[in-house]
Amino acid sequence: MKVARLAILGVAVMAAGGAAIMASRMASRSPEVVVEAAPQPVQLTEVLIAASDIGLGNKLDADMIRWQKWPDEGLADGYITRRSDSDNSQMEEIVGAIARASFFTGEPIRRSKLVVSDRGYMSAILPAGQRAIATNISTETSAGGFILPNDRVDVIMTRLDPNADEQTYLTETILENVRVLAIDQTIEEQDGEAVVVGETATLQLTPRQTEILTVAQQMADRLALSLRSLADSGEDATQGADHLLSGIGAGRVRMIRYGKTKTVNTGQ
Repeated sequence: MKVARLAILGVAVMAAGGAAIMASRMASRSPEVVVEAAPQPVQLTEVLIAASDIGLGNKLDADMIRWQKWPDEGLADGYITRRSDSDNSQMEEIVGAIARASFFTGEPIRRSKLVVSDRGYMSAILPAGQRAIATNISTETSAGGFILPNDRVDVIMTRLDPNADEQTYLTETILENVRVLAIDQTIEEQDGEAVVVGETATLQLTPRQTEILTVAQQMADRLALSLRSLADSGEDATQGADHLLSGIGAGRVRMIRYGKTKTVNTGQ
């Protein structure tokens, strides 16, 4: 009996010693510390943006634009960035400029979409070498009122055939893929809504095309606009019925400037 008790006591002592050693080792281990890298601060630059919607042809004033902090990684060529907090000279340079395209609220202002000019908005938005000419059109046949400024159209001339014995009409497309600058007094689409076509359309034409249209105005019983598909309305050079100018020298065209219409002479 004494031997058995001694054996049990010995096992208990050994077990207690092993447990003490394991506890000591566990206590000596230091916990792993995970250190997360601090996020890099976002670099910001002040960019000039539209404080409200700015329409095509509008003259900018100080209330229409403001500075807005913009992430550096989102900056693009053409953005107007502020040189210092106290420098407002860049904003002052923009005030009074005319918008060649629309800006939406919060959109960065680009100099390429502005014209600094003391002239009328129509001359400001016209590309170099182009002319704005007004013409009376048929409201019944001009795409049902769905022609908007900046759309591309064909101009169709309808006239009575002078050589026919019976009443016969001739139809011809005299201009193709020309840009509409305005319908009556509307120079910009309004939220994509249809614009009711009035009696006058202002078209962007080359000097040669203004002569073609002027001759057609004298010959035609009716001029109509045919709306082109967006997929068929590229910026490629437009075409015109040059044969209408055969043997014709200088003509008289009706030009729009500063919102007023006047007749002027133009050479071939």
